[in-house]
Amino acid sequence: MDYSTYFTNHSTAEIAKDLIGRPLIFDEKQGKLGGYIVEAEAYVGKKDRAAHSFGGRRSQANEGLYRRGGTLYIYSQRQYFFFDIACQEEDEPQGVLIRAIEPAWGIETMVKNRHGKDGVLLTNGPGKMMQALGITSRNWDLHFLSDSPFKVDLADQNRRLPQEIIAAPRVGINQSDPYWAKQPLRFYVAGNPYVSDMKKRNYAKNNGWA
Repeated sequence: MDYSTYFTNHSTAEIAKDLIGRPLIFDEKQGKLGGYIVEAEAYVGKKDRAAHSFGGRRSQANEGLYRRGGTLYIYSQRQYFFFDIACQEEDEPQGVLIRAIEPAWGIETMVKNRHGKDGVLLTNGPGKMMQALGITSRNWDLHFLSDSPFKVDLADQNRRLPQEIIAAPRVGINQSDPYWAKQPLRFYVAGNPYVSDMKKRNYAKNNGWA
């Protein structure tokens, strides 16, 4: 299945859930870096108060969301960068934020990129993940996934299967809007230690993989 089809053929929430367990790889100057997606959040466009495109907001900064499904939307907050993939057809500004991966490739290099931080601290959050991959700019914003050094491996035989995928409210959503704050649009591997807010007491055997 190609990216155009994958990122437009289902609801954004269904896409976010289906990405769990799939490899995310960044292969540029430092060699192959990445891991298995363990946490992802769906943002469902103009009606979603938590989305950057809420109410039809459109600017140079969030243009990636308005492109066809499979386009990269890389944005920054403070010194951190975040990795989002546009979903749905052009001008329907929805997307999935990849929040965390379980490292699998290029771990030594990723530790260097994180200034020595390792273990779960290596990639257990969206900013940490991008720092581990060596992303320090929005250089790949607006690129289609297949025209970038990023790859999401959609081959089912390369996917790790979670024992359970949890659907929960998203992280850091303004509680003044209880409806969107409570929507179960964050998906993660139950008990995986690399999930951004996973407590040590909840770590699962085999990191929650089947």
